[in-house]
Amino acid sequence: MMMSRFFVGAEGDADMSQMTDGLAPESSNGGGPNVIDYSQLIPNNVNLADDRRLQRALESWQPKFLDWWKGFGPSLENEDVYLRTAVAVDREGWPHFDYVPMEQYRWGIFLTERDPARTIGFGSHKGEPAWQSVPGEYRSDLQRLIVVQGDTEPASVEQQRHLGMTAPSLYDLRNLFQVNVEEGRHLWAMVYLLHAYFGRDGREEADDLLRRNSGDYDSPRILGAFNEATTDWLSFFMFTNFTDRDGKYQLGTLKESGFDPLARTCEFMLKEEAHHMFVGTTGIQRIVERTAQLMKEHDTADIWQYGGIPLSVVQKYLNFQFSVSMDLFGSEQSTNAGNYFTSGLKGRWQEGRRNDDHVLADATREITTVHDGQLVTKTVPMLTALNADLRDEFVSDCELGLRRWNRVLEEAGFDVRLQLPHEGFNRQVGVYADGYITPKGELTDETTWRSATSDWLPSSEDRARVGELMTPVYERGRFASWIAPPKTGINSQPVEFDYVRFA
Repeated sequence: MMMSRFFVGAEGDADMSQMTDGLAPESSNGGGPNVIDYSQLIPNNVNLADDRRLQRALESWQPKFLDWWKGFGPSLENEDVYLRTAVAVDREGWPHFDYVPMEQYRWGIFLTERDPARTIGFGSHKGEPAWQSVPGEYRSDLQRLIVVQGDTEPASVEQQRHLGMTAPSLYDLRNLFQVNVEEGRHLWAMVYLLHAYFGRDGREEADDLLRRNSGDYDSPRILGAFNEATTDWLSFFMFTNFTDRDGKYQLGTLKESGFDPLARTCEFMLKEEAHHMFVGTTGIQRIVERTAQLMKEHDTADIWQYGGIPLSVVQKYLNFQFSVSMDLFGSEQSTNAGNYFTSGLKGRWQEGRRNDDHVLADATREITTVHDGQLVTKTVPMLTALNADLRDEFVSDCELGLRRWNRVLEEAGFDVRLQLPHEGFNRQVGVYADGYITPKGELTDETTWRSATSDWLPSSEDRARVGELMTPVYERGRFASWIAPPKTGINSQPVEFDYVRFA
C-alpha cells in the first residue's frame, strides 16, 4: 500500500497508538504543542483495511487531488502555517494546533461515532433504522446531494486562490489558509462517500469534482455563488460570513439524513465550518471598527484617502454577498426539496427540536411572491416550502452578526447602521428572480432598478478602490490600514504570533 496522507477515523476503530508514533519531542515553535510528523502516519481506517477496492480507488484519486491543490490551491508559497488539524473525532483528537507545511496537511475523512440505535427522524421512513447502505430507489437523488455539496468545497479554495498575495496580516493569512485546507478536507469527505457507496458512477463524479473550476466558461461550478470572483479581502470576509453560513445550514440538513454515513460525515464537518464563519463575522467587525475609528478621527464618512473602506461600500458588498447566498437555498417552492424530505434524505435544520409530526403531510406556511407587479403573500404546502424554511433560519442567524457589527457603530457614537437587504433584492433564483426589488423591499421597474444599482451593489470603481488598499502586510503584529487587529490570537497565542512562516 502506498504511503498516503489521507486519514479515515471514527467509532473507536482507530488505533491511537499509531497516531502518536509520529509525535516529535518538544518543538521549538515558541511554546506551541508537539509537532506531528504527518509523513510518518499510516491511515487508520473505517473498514478501509478490509476493502482493497476502496483503498485503491482513494489512492488513485489522491494524486489527482494533490495536482489540483498545486494548480488551484493557495498561490502564495510559504514554509509552514500554524494550523488546526483533526487527528480523531473526539475531544482528545480535535483540534490539534501546530506548524504544518500546507502540502502535508492531514486531509482526512472523519465520521462521528455510529449510534447503532439511530433511526430516521422524519419523512415516510420515520422511525425506521438509519440506512448503512444506499437505498436503491434513492440512489440517484442521494448521489446528487453529495455531488452538489462536494462541488462547493474546492470551489471556494479556487475563488480564494490569490488572496494570500494581499493578506492584511499574518493572523488573517493563517485564517485564510485554515479555511482552505479544511475545505480541501471537506472535499475528501464527500469523495470518500462517492467512492465507498456509488461504484463507478461515484468514482467518475469524484473526478469531475476536480475537472470543474470556479468561473470556468466551459466547466463552471454547479452553484452560481461559487463562480463569483472573490476579488479582495472584503469579499472574502463577506463570503465566509454569508456563503459559509449557507454551508452551515446545508450541512445541518444533511446531518439529519437517513443515510447514516452522510449524516455522520456532515456532523463532523459542522465543527470546522464554525471557524469559517468566525473568520467572516470577526473580519467584518474589525473592518467596521477601523472604519469607525477613521470616521471619528477625520470627521468624515469619505475615508478612502486615509486608507479605510467607507461604510457605504461595506454595505454594498454586504448586499451582494447576502443576495447571492440567498440564491443558494434554491427556489422558495421546490418539489425536489419536499421529495428529499419525504424520502428521508435531507431533513430540516435541527429536525429533532421541531415540535410537529416530522412528516408534514398536512402542514402549510406562508411565503411572499411577486404577482401582477405586487408583493403578495400566499399559503403553500410546507413540503414544497422547505427551502424557504431553511432560508429563514439562515436570515435569523445573519441578523446576529449584523447586531454585532452595528454595536461597534453605536459604541463609536454613530447613528448609521448596516442592514440586511430585503429577501427579494438582487435575486436570480426563486420567486423573486423576475422582480426588481430594492434593498428596502420596494417593487420597481427594471429601468429604475438598474439605474440605482451602483448605489446598492459594488461598482467596478468600488472594487478597484478596495483593491488599491489590498497591499500585503507580512510583518508580525502589523495590520493593514483598513482593518483593526483582533482582540485575541489563535489558540491562546498572542496576536503578534508568527502564524505563517516563509522560506
